[in-house]
Amino acid sequence: MNDLSQGLTEALYRVATLDPELVNITLRSLQVTVTAVVIASAIALPLGAWLAVTRFWARRYVIAVLNALMGLPPVVVGLIVYVLLSRSGPLGVLGLLFTPTAMIIAQVIIVTPLIASVAHQALRDLWSEYHDLLISLNTTKRQRVATLLWDGRRALLTACLAGFGRAIGEVGAIMIVGGNIDNVTRVLTTAIALETGKGNFSLALGLGFVLITLAIILNLAIHSLSRTERSNLW
Repeated sequence: MNDLSQGLTEALYRVATLDPELVNITLRSLQVTVTAVVIASAIALPLGAWLAVTRFWARRYVIAVLNALMGLPPVVVGLIVYVLLSRSGPLGVLGLLFTPTAMIIAQVIIVTPLIASVAHQALRDLWSEYHDLLISLNTTKRQRVATLLWDGRRALLTACLAGFGRAIGEVGAIMIVGGNIDNVTRVLTTAIALETGKGNFSLALGLGFVLITLAIILNLAIHSLSRTERSNLW
């Protein structure tokens, strides 16, 4: 009990004084996650809009696969990326393994299906409202996609935040492809696992407080955006 109290006190002190190690790990974690979410969003949002406005014979199967990939195990993604980027893999010549770039690649693969699926569900309803108007205006498919992306931007931002929430708390894949190297690839989740194993509870708890704070801020942002979206609809 005394160890726990001491650990909590030291953790709060680290957070309050902006401990350099804690800040460094947090900034690296945000850098990796934000970059991955931006890249994933650039892929997933147009894909979700395209699936909403396009009809083809395999559309239902593509959507089903996309929804299934939302539950893709991160450790499997990490293993696949590791094999591709290892020295004996097809992309080993790039030397990306155990770098932040490898971690970004893994996170992009993990969150892209989630963002695309949520975006498709939101834009599908919007397309049902805009369908007749956009068809009557003889718009191109690209114009229809652009219109849905712009008018559904609040719902799409919620999808991006959902992707960020999954990426920031991910540990399995980035541990495999990043290696948890100090001052290189160590992020919030991997650092918490490491410091807990070492018995350094003060730093682990401090990092945990930061991660919980980010999660709370994220959920408040999603809640606020959802309420704004509903009020606009009414």
